[in-house]
Amino acid sequence: MAASGGTKAIVAALAANLTIAVLKFLAYLLTLSSSMLAEAIHSLADSGNQLLLLLGGKKSQRAASPEHPFGYGRERYIYAFIVSIVLFSVGGLFALFEAWQKLQHPHGIEGGFWWVPLAVLAGAIIAESFSLRTAIIESNHTRGRQSWVKFVRSAKQPELPVILLEDFGALLGLVFALIGVSLTLVTGNGVWDAAGTAMIGLLLVAIAVVLALETKSLLLGESATREDVQRIRTAIESDGGRIIHLKTLHLGPEELLVAAKIAVSRTATGEEIAQAIDGTEERIRAAVPIARVIYLEPDLHRAAAGGAGQEPAVAAPRP
Repeated sequence: MAASGGTKAIVAALAANLTIAVLKFLAYLLTLSSSMLAEAIHSLADSGNQLLLLLGGKKSQRAASPEHPFGYGRERYIYAFIVSIVLFSVGGLFALFEAWQKLQHPHGIEGGFWWVPLAVLAGAIIAESFSLRTAIIESNHTRGRQSWVKFVRSAKQPELPVILLEDFGALLGLVFALIGVSLTLVTGNGVWDAAGTAMIGLLLVAIAVVLALETKSLLLGESATREDVQRIRTAIESDGGRIIHLKTLHLGPEELLVAAKIAVSRTATGEEIAQAIDGTEERIRAAVPIARVIYLEPDLHRAAAGGAGQEPAVAAPRP
């Protein structure tokens, strides 16, 4: 459901941004407003980003190979990280450069089409609102009771947080552009247009930095959520198993690796240990279906009794 929801949000955002980008470029050609140019590039960058997310989702579905025995699930993280770079360079830095150029040579809205940017911006705000609404609805399927900030920071599926931040940034950028263009039309001073462009650039750079930090953590490798770790512990211990140490790692948004050392009796036979491990694997998969790769190592009780040297069951949270 998370994957299909992310795809639905991406397609909705892509359709909105492609349409809006064309209208913004038309408005720029008619008025030479730097805010409209910055917004047009912003929408174009967002459209490219959504295509990258779709490509990453497609590539992540490839079957495991000898060179990549754990599959390609992290492709989705890599493409989400590329999105942050594109948003920073193409969107944010271009807008800041355009604002600087406009401040050097400020001019008002040119031509007799003063109403065009206002109409385009109003229509874009409506379209982006529908796109953001779709992203919110799809995110709520997996967000649960988390705050939006915590959801963005803890989500293992990168697409929904990316689309949420992009759509939110697009709406805020449109507001900045609308204010800059309106004040330029009222005063005839192009400095306001340049100021709106600069605000758009700073906004995009900030969003890109947040996305880069969050996707970097996913690329480095994150453990399962605390709730899933507790379900795994319960599954192991429900049949008398005793955990010496437990580690988990996301191989992708819907793929989890579980590695655990479990204490066994000194008198247990090899057959009994094998049966116990098979049963434990079944319980783990039933409790956490995304646990695709499970490695369980049996050891003697003496290893479990010594507190020194035990490894933490849950990885440290993000800073």
